[in-house]
Amino acid sequence: MMMTANRTAIVTGASKGIGAAIARRLAADGFQTVVNYAASQDAAKETVAIIEGAGGRAIAIRADVSDAAAVTALFDAAEDAFGPIDVVVNNAGISKMAPLATVTDQDFHQLLAVNLTGAFNGMREAARRVRDGGRIINLSTSIIGAYLPGAGVYTATKAAVEALTHTLAKELGARQVTVNAVAPGPVATDLLFVGRSEDLLQRLAQDSPLGRLGQPEDIARIVSFLAGPDSGWVNGQVIKANGGRN
Repeated sequence: MMMTANRTAIVTGASKGIGAAIARRLAADGFQTVVNYAASQDAAKETVAIIEGAGGRAIAIRADVSDAAAVTALFDAAEDAFGPIDVVVNNAGISKMAPLATVTDQDFHQLLAVNLTGAFNGMREAARRVRDGGRIINLSTSIIGAYLPGAGVYTATKAAVEALTHTLAKELGARQVTVNAVAPGPVATDLLFVGRSEDLLQRLAQDSPLGRLGQPEDIARIVSFLAGPDSGWVNGQVIKANGGRN
């Protein structure tokens, strides 16, 4: 990608978990970092404080990614604060598990709104705004293809994100903008822990040949590579990051 004195990255859903780790890592890589959040203002400010404490530049901006106007405003605020955008990481997402027969309309529409519409809004705005030679990185999931009971709607939203990733990579290639996805396996965050028993978490860890859950920093390192100059020939790909689990 084009290397400039001031490079700017937007990370959605960056107040905690994987998103916060990505924001911290990109800031350490030299990016002025926009920490997007929907509700967790205090956690977003803490992420910004950590980045600034390490000598980086960051700002927290609230936006509901499922709202197209809010995403446009997010990009406007990012450009006002830091200038043109170089990297966009569409990380914001939610996970709700239930058999299809018991999925409520509310949960179905919320999963689509955040995971799919939110990613679409971020990709569309990034396609319009990211500088030539920039990077768009989307978060998917390694359980696509496993067809796990209870994960049907969640998996469907992420499969759609992968479809958009492949398509957008072809649409933006002439501008040397790459579009890739990272598909984590089980990662030790609140998104994984909530509603799951200790026995299940132990089984998830043991399912990996490496014998552990992923850590947010494991995913951040891959995003760092995709956001940097060494990944220029990687485009339209989905990188599974799950310790060899599947």
